[in-house]
Amino acid sequence: MPPRIVGFSGSFSSPSRTRALVDLAVSRSARRFGCAAASYEIADLQPSLGQAQSADQLDPLPRAILGAILSADALVVGTPVYKGSFTGLFKHLIDLIDPVALAGKPVLLTATGGGDRHALVIEHQLRPLFGFFEAASLPTGVYAGGADFRDGQPASDALLARLDRAVEQFAPWLSQDQAAAISAA
Repeated sequence: MPPRIVGFSGSFSSPSRTRALVDLAVSRSARRFGCAAASYEIADLQPSLGQAQSADQLDPLPRAILGAILSADALVVGTPVYKGSFTGLFKHLIDLIDPVALAGKPVLLTATGGGDRHALVIEHQLRPLFGFFEAASLPTGVYAGGADFRDGQPASDALLARLDRAVEQFAPWLSQDQAAAISAA
């Protein structure tokens, strides 16, 4: 069974640059490492996410999506920057996760914003959040500003190079040699 990589976008917009970035990271990771892949967005969890005070209060489909996120071998998460941080419902979903559920799980952190002034959201907001869960956040986070997109898709050479560098950092967890060693242990 191939490793599974799951993407999650905390954006409500449709179409969404955040979703486009997450989907591209997931597809490049799946292609590079031969993974099964899925991608979800915050709208997939509505309307029950906003009303849930615990994961068991989610409707069946959102609960299944959360289960897919938690059982994945690797994650790509992304959020648009809203007032200098991640979106509220993105954080609410994270608040429903058991503190040990992401321990050791490799996570590629991504974010999108209108310009470069929000680029540190990964380091100042997302990395500490996933650090609390003891997730293995990849060293390279990927931030994309408005100028990095063309027709709603990630397009700048610098962004794509950074994305490829980050994807390659999944290798210790997702490479076929590593997966074989883990299953043999």
